[in-house]
Amino acid sequence: MPHSLDTDQLRTFVAISDSGSFTRAGQEVHKTQSAVSMQMKRLEEMIGRKLFVRDGRNSRLTADGELLLDYARRIVRMSDEAMTSFREPSCSGLVRMGTPDDYADRFLPEILARFSRTHPLVQVEVACQGSDVLVERTRRGELDLAIVTCTPNEIQGEVVRREPLIWVTSARHHTHEQEVVPLALSNIGCAWRQVALDALDKTGRAYRMAYTSQNSAAISAAVLAGLAVAAVPKMVLKPGMRVLRQADGFPDIGSFDIGMVRKGEAANAAAHALADHIAGSLADYAHPPMAAE
Repeated sequence: MPHSLDTDQLRTFVAISDSGSFTRAGQEVHKTQSAVSMQMKRLEEMIGRKLFVRDGRNSRLTADGELLLDYARRIVRMSDEAMTSFREPSCSGLVRMGTPDDYADRFLPEILARFSRTHPLVQVEVACQGSDVLVERTRRGELDLAIVTCTPNEIQGEVVRREPLIWVTSARHHTHEQEVVPLALSNIGCAWRQVALDALDKTGRAYRMAYTSQNSAAISAAVLAGLAVAAVPKMVLKPGMRVLRQADGFPDIGSFDIGMVRKGEAANAAAHALADHIAGSLADYAHPPMAAE
């Protein structure tokens, strides 16, 4: 009969991965460094593989450690959800949340599935709109909370995740090699659009606007068909896409913050619970293997 993984060891393992240090992980899980080291020694013995290698003063995961990490996050999360479902009083009611469609496609399935397991009596109503509209609707009290793209001096919220922006093209076409690059970007006013255009302008790369849409699925379709190059969040990367780098003539475009805005103190208990689930899910989200190129 196979041995069972120890949830406490896995929690410490995740903390080491996130902090890069046995010492900092010990502070997070309230254990001494020697206790953390002993836990990891036992975990490696159970797995039968080496999970860490030294990198200066820090520790990084081996390939086997990276493989275990995804399982560890899920096991710890499920354990926490199970305990929460017994410890927290049941709540019910309606929660009205908003999100751009990019985030709805990538994040919502997991977020809503997790929330439903621990709060089965809560009804969630979802509105998919642009970040600026969602912020205003939340301020007016029409929504309890919203996931939004933060933009300096315009849209700000409780930052729950920082996401890289990348250039993508079709893996089956050579669209990016055209002398005047066709682009597929969001409509005017989108923060990603302006960052991408500013970066191209600085490099002097010639381009033309071929497709514009507020819908991420439409942008992805243009890219996959070989009709355009796009600047998208890394989380939107799909099979059939190729990441473009400076060696391909496309400049680095940095990252952006994903935030959450809330209705305020008048929000009900269910809304606060969903907000906590969203913050945890986005913080823990790991890009699928294909996103590593």
